[in-house]
Amino acid sequence: MRDLTLTARPVTEADLDWIAACEQSVLRFPWRRSAFEASMAAGHLCLLALDGAVPAGYSVCMRVLDELHILNIVVAPDFQRRGVGGWLLDETISRAGDLAHGPVLLEVRVSNAVARHLYLSKGFVEIGIRKDYYPSDGRREDAVVMCKERQVAV
Repeated sequence: MRDLTLTARPVTEADLDWIAACEQSVLRFPWRRSAFEASMAAGHLCLLALDGAVPAGYSVCMRVLDELHILNIVVAPDFQRRGVGGWLLDETISRAGDLAHGPVLLEVRVSNAVARHLYLSKGFVEIGIRKDYYPSDGRREDAVVMCKERQVAV
């Protein structure tokens, strides 16, 4: 397995077909392309992670008052379990520094042990449960709410 050369840039309209296809291949309940278009139109930070010129993943986050909310972070199948998710999480939080200076919040499926472990390893703590938050095969699945405080120089 070769080393990765990761960079990130803002998502463009030209990336949305790849992102929509990646969502379909990775998630049982993917975002629609229109959700990404709406996030871009709203001015949310949408990043595309690249290994050289090859898309490896993406993230979407938004500011709510002084908080940063990570709405979506996905790694393409060929890049999973290679450190891309952690790198993209760090890059997203770093680049969002001008958006919000308070805590970083996110929700993750109770059943998503891999993502929960990643977030815990990056300093997030579990602060609550949102009952029936996610769709799940005719039922609903709870979300774990996670938070990471940031140290900001003033």
